[in-house]
Amino acid sequence: MSASAAAQAAGAPAATLYLHPGALAASSRPLAVSTILGSCVGVCLFDAERGVGGMNHFLLPDSAGNARPTARFGDVAMERLLAEVLQAGARRAGLAARVYGGACVLAAFRGQGDHLGDRNVWAALRFLEDERIPVLALDTGGRCGRRVVFQTWDGAAEARRI
Repeated sequence: MSASAAAQAAGAPAATLYLHPGALAASSRPLAVSTILGSCVGVCLFDAERGVGGMNHFLLPDSAGNARPTARFGDVAMERLLAEVLQAGARRAGLAARVYGGACVLAAFRGQGDHLGDRNVWAALRFLEDERIPVLALDTGGRCGRRVVFQTWDGAAEARRI
């Protein structure tokens, strides 16, 4: 049992963090990360055996043409999340993911097919497929946002529609 899992089993409280748009966090200590997603996407990446995980919250699918790529963009946010989770002690072979968000919350864009939320979801899924990271949960699309709470130490997450 990892130190994080042992601390959690012993009843040690997890630290909490609210993740703002364009941010990400990774930890080898018990951390409950929460965020609110609309058309944005949040990817939870974790190695439950090692008790290491992290989450990102990106707004746009890619940084192409942007002079200053940041974690507000899916391609940058996914690369950085993977690097930080591995740096925190996850094993690449032990990684799994959960993907949330990508709603079409504005009525004016519904029914037009390819909306921003869809493009964000596809950016995340394409990255995870290319990196051969299995997706254990997918709660995306629809018309309403989600509040997500993710536990870094065991990979558990809860998403509630809002």
